[in-house]
Amino acid sequence: MNGPCKTLRTCVWLTGLSGSGKSTTALALASRLETLGHRVRVLDGDAVRALLSPQLGFSRHDRDTNVLHVAELACAAMDSGEIVICALISPYRDARDRARVLIGPAAFIEVFVDTPLDVCEARDVKGLYRRARDGTITGVSGIDDPYEPPVSPDVTLTTAKRTPDENVEELLRILQRRGVIHSEAASS
Repeated sequence: MNGPCKTLRTCVWLTGLSGSGKSTTALALASRLETLGHRVRVLDGDAVRALLSPQLGFSRHDRDTNVLHVAELACAAMDSGEIVICALISPYRDARDRARVLIGPAAFIEVFVDTPLDVCEARDVKGLYRRARDGTITGVSGIDDPYEPPVSPDVTLTTAKRTPDENVEELLRILQRRGVIHSEAASS
């Protein structure tokens, strides 16, 4: 895909460590938006990798490739009129910046799901942290591979001290301010 998307809609890009709450937040936001009558597409980084690029590993190049695949899918979904919610670690700033350019800066809402590593490790939904700590896998963001938090995200959410509903309400307010949803929808 060359250049920004044809139709600038909205892409909510959730980035954070594994276990931070990105997918939970994405699914809760999608459910609320669908209830409000919006067409929504959730793109999960792991699901996209498994479906379209199972050959990709976890090198920096492969992770960046997956980020760009997700961004291209987001563009296609926005071009068909959907609000897109992307949930993926996307650990490197430069890859997220390339995704922003591809999607279009006006459409891209970068959401940093800022959850402390110890909380993510306690959740360890996929068993990644346990396996990284016992040396059976490598390349885990936050353990032996870097995670570069956004320098100035559009919004920072925490899942350690806030409920998914509280985070969804904050995201709905942002979508309201951007004119994506109506004011009465954000308060319902």
